[in-house]
Amino acid sequence: MKQSIYASTKELNQQFAARIASILENAIQSRGVASLIVSGGRTPQEFFAQLSQRDLDWPKVTISLADERWVDVDDAASNEKMVREHLLVNKAASARFVGLKNAQQSAEQGVDACCQAVNSIPAPFDVVILGMGEDGHTASLFPCSAQITAGLDLKYPKSCLAVQPTTAPHWRMSLSLAKLLDANHHFLHLTGDSKKAVLEKALAGDDELEMPIRAVLSRADVELIWAP
Repeated sequence: MKQSIYASTKELNQQFAARIASILENAIQSRGVASLIVSGGRTPQEFFAQLSQRDLDWPKVTISLADERWVDVDDAASNEKMVREHLLVNKAASARFVGLKNAQQSAEQGVDACCQAVNSIPAPFDVVILGMGEDGHTASLFPCSAQITAGLDLKYPKSCLAVQPTTAPHWRMSLSLAKLLDANHHFLHLTGDSKKAVLEKALAGDDELEMPIRAVLSRADVELIWAP
């Protein structure tokens, strides 16, 4: 596992933004479009702000999410809301965005429409940026959920699945493991010593149902992006 370690989150955000912008620019030059899958939470917000100011042909970039909570898009818990406020601004305001929340009442009812939307994004994705929870979940592939076996099944037939974690609020929509793996570049963006310790635990074992991040680490060429 390649590791890019930075002295501070400020340095990480600046350098990581430059790195992702370069990958997207190369993709646009080579095939005319680029795709970026991002994760929610507080960790990427300043990175998003940095990336949003980069000079790119943003209308040719499609941005989507690794997962989403099944809440209104103006809810404080919405990943889409966070992305719109921190990434889809400045120069990146003209990027195409594909959300994972639709008008269906439940996440289970919304799966097919989400799959149709996700499948409209050029694949393989150019970049997938993942986070990781203290329990080793990534995207919304939670070890506590009844849906985890399906989510990690590489033969699962859909690009998305509805997930109900028992240790976190809200139903979720998550990209499946197979869809997350369908990318040219994978990054795991973490900050802080506690997350580094969780990652070390994940790397030390192989039970993917216990820590789903292992399913990505064992199958993809993942680069760690970390700062204290």
